[in-house]
Amino acid sequence: MTPGPSIILFDGVCNLCHGLVQFIIARDPVGRFQFASLQSEVGQRLMPGGINPDPDNPDSVVLIENGRAYTHSTAILRILQHLGGGWRLLSVGMVLPRFLRDAAYRFVARNRYRWFGKQNECWLPTPELKARFI
Repeated sequence: MTPGPSIILFDGVCNLCHGLVQFIIARDPVGRFQFASLQSEVGQRLMPGGINPDPDNPDSVVLIENGRAYTHSTAILRILQHLGGGWRLLSVGMVLPRFLRDAAYRFVARNRYRWFGKQNECWLPTPELKARFI
């Protein structure tokens, strides 16, 4: 039995996050990943218990894979692992202690709006990409 698609919950107003989603889609031709904004009703409904990012200022991407949720650096490294090719090699970062990985992740997360900007509204996918969003 093949696993269902993995779901990535992302900050729908963050330009860096939009770039990440587009990066993943371009490298995921089989459609392993589906996406939902953390600010959307669907995103809030899919949010696993125990993970409660502020929808007005989420601090992490969330990867839901086989019923398990991953956040911060672990989510990103697991996503890279599934993209294949050279991107898979970056998942070697899992050997670093999580507190170090997450410290770097949180530094970028705290500064993402300042460095990359922010939208006033959630990003809407093109008609071609709409099937990848839930």
